[in-house]
Formats: sequence, C-alpha cells, structure tokens
Amino acid sequence: MRNKSVITEAKDIHLAIELIELGARLQLLEAETNLSRERLLKLYKEVRGVSPPKGMLPFSTDWFMTWQPNVHASLFMAYYNFLERHTGLNALERIIKAYRLYTEQINRTGMESVLSLTRAWTMVRFFDAGMLQMTRCKCCGGDFVAHAHDPKKDYVCGLCHMPARAGKTRRAAEASALEAAVA
Repeated sequence: MRNKSVITEAKDIHLAIELIELGARLQLLEAETNLSRERLLKLYKEVRGVSPPKGMLPFSTDWFMTWQPNVHASLFMAYYNFLERHTGLNALERIIKAYRLYTEQINRTGMESVLSLTRAWTMVRFFDAGMLQMTRCKCCGGDFVAHAHDPKKDYVCGLCHMPARAGKTRRAAEASALEAAVA
C-alpha cells in the first residue's frame, strides 16, 4: 500500500463535492478523481442525501443533434471554446466554468436547463475524439455543434430552420432567447 498525499486527497474530495453539487454522475467522478468508488458513493450520499443515479452515461453523439439540445450544447461549447482560447485552465476546469456560465445564462432567461454537467463533459470528450465539430450556420453566422466530417458549406442551424413542432410549445421562446445569447 503506497502512501497517499493528504493534500492531493483533499483536492480530489473538494473537486468531487463541486462536481456532485453541479449534478455529476458517478462515472464522471470516477474518471476525474483518484478517489475510490466506495469513497465517492459515501461522498455523493453525504452531499446529495441520496444514492447516485444508476445507468450508463450518454454514448451517442445523436442526442446533441436534435434542435433544442443542439442549441444548448452550442451555447455551452461557445463558453468552453472561449475559455480554452483566453485562459490557462485545464479541460475539467473549463468544463466546470463553462457549465456555470451556461446555467447562469439559462437561469437568467428563465428557461429550463437541457444540458447536464455529465452530458457537457461527455460532449467535450466527443470533440476530443473527433466525433463532433463546430460548424457555422450560413444564415445567422453562429457556430453550432455538428457531427464531425459532415459538410459545412450549406449548414443551417436549428434556430434558423426550426422544426414545425417547435412553435407549439413554450420552448420556441426559449430558442429565441438562446439565439440572442449564442449570436
């Protein structure tokens, strides 16, 4: 048994608490900290008061392509990419800060959050793996999440070409507010 640094363990605990408070799933915590699964389970129960949700993490890029999740994912990635260009933060710190900015924007406009921290983290991993890319809309000029290697030339975003069903809910108002935030 090797000696663990108390300071390193304290940093991991602090990070795990922050991630749990933001809604991280157990798999994200296991990937980003050096704490044991048992320790993370105890910590999760202590912070949230309930056991962590069970089930698999999102594993498909398709969720990010439907119109409303795409707009929310694109807003998050705009923050993430800005932080990547203008700060020296590591990837996880950028995810946390970008997610906080995303939720702040969503809360300010009174909309419902569509993107969870775990989905945002997974999406960044999809970008790193070359499965997703940012593509510019030919109509509004905004950058949106798209499948990697899809043609970029005639891309039209979900805000400029909203599905017919989008206008039948209050989510159309949310999309308008997000369009202003993304632009």
